[in-house]
Amino acid sequence: MRDVNLDQMSNQYFDVLKEIGNIGAGNAMTALSQMLQCKVDMKVPQVRLLEFSEVGALMGGEEQIMAAVLLGVEGDITGYMMFMAEEQGARHLIGKITGGMLPEGSEFEEMGMSALQEVGNIITGAYLNSLSSMTGLKIIPSPPAMAVDMAGAILSVPAIQFGIYGDKILLIQSQFYDNLQMDGYFILIPDLESFGKMLTALGMPAMM
Repeated sequence: MRDVNLDQMSNQYFDVLKEIGNIGAGNAMTALSQMLQCKVDMKVPQVRLLEFSEVGALMGGEEQIMAAVLLGVEGDITGYMMFMAEEQGARHLIGKITGGMLPEGSEFEEMGMSALQEVGNIITGAYLNSLSSMTGLKIIPSPPAMAVDMAGAILSVPAIQFGIYGDKILLIQSQFYDNLQMDGYFILIPDLESFGKMLTALGMPAMM
């Protein structure tokens, strides 16, 4: 199985990765809309191939408080999948799911975190299912883990785990909204061999 040099990736290959990001994010927002039983609109996602060191700044700085759902990916590809949302947006989501029953300021306590974990589980699952359908690859997610922390601290977990493969990740930034616009970030962190498997499964020729 070929490896992929992400620093030398052509526009053709990047366009394929962007398409994966667009379809995955769209399916995830459809799942979120069904879960909330309301219409959730989404702007066209922005797909970027970034270094870990650049991601925190994109989210408003490494000290920006974020809520994140992180799960491992196994099967035909290995790596991590993560969904991150800014603090205000995460509180809003929890309020929608719980029907506004939680006292203000308690959203990140046990009940609210459980609700947010379920959201993260559903939308990351929808994303991975679309990726599996597109590629024909078997993708098995692990049980999700939740965190509310500074962006830099959250991102350090996959950065340490996958630093040996390089420092590039595929980040899909999508603004979605019902009555409150919020930024959501899907982060796909496959190892280099898995990038190659995905491109091969999509019919892309070997990169020289």
